[in-house]
Amino acid sequence: MPVLYLITPQPGGRDADFLRALRASLAEQAPGSLLVQFRAHGLEPGHWHALAGQVLACCAAHDAPLLLGAGGLARAAPARVFRSLRELGAQGLHLPSRMLEQPAWREACGASAGEFLLAASCHDAAQLDAAAGLGAALATVSPVLPTASHPGAPVLGWEGLREACLQARLPVYALGGLGPGHLALARAAGAVGIAAIRGLWRGGGEDPDGEARAA
Repeated sequence: MPVLYLITPQPGGRDADFLRALRASLAEQAPGSLLVQFRAHGLEPGHWHALAGQVLACCAAHDAPLLLGAGGLARAAPARVFRSLRELGAQGLHLPSRMLEQPAWREACGASAGEFLLAASCHDAAQLDAAAGLGAALATVSPVLPTASHPGAPVLGWEGLREACLQARLPVYALGGLGPGHLALARAAGAVGIAAIRGLWRGGGEDPDGEARAA
């Protein structure tokens, strides 16, 4: 499993600038070392599909599996989101924590079990259990350190991350205020790697406040 999980910021401005920044972010890491989530909210469906397809092509060229953020198609039924996943050919789907207990999402995930790589955003042991129950292959746990997107929010710290990893029944990526320089500490605490937006993105074509909506 890749040790770095790049979560894209919210696209803003020109798609060409966003894709240029994505390619720069991918190029900075060794091929095969990155997992990528395309996380975009509020785009018109046709625009979302077109941009997701371009993101997928960039990731494929760098041997980086791509997960689509489940909230990308606003108000779309879960079955429609999974259909889009099949149409695009992405490797998986990432669920925000708010979706973990929603019956429609639980049913859709169950119906597609084993077909895609499923990931989930988690903040506590109950959410980690819910993600495992859905058959998720991995989870992000946050926030580990203080982050500009959630100023003043309580953080887990390294000991809290260690406890979460011990309790989890699935691989965990540490998220929140982290960059590649934290990888050794995260792995020592039991995480398979680190996830980040600002810490792994090389700027351009994004909404600078988009990290606040990552979970």
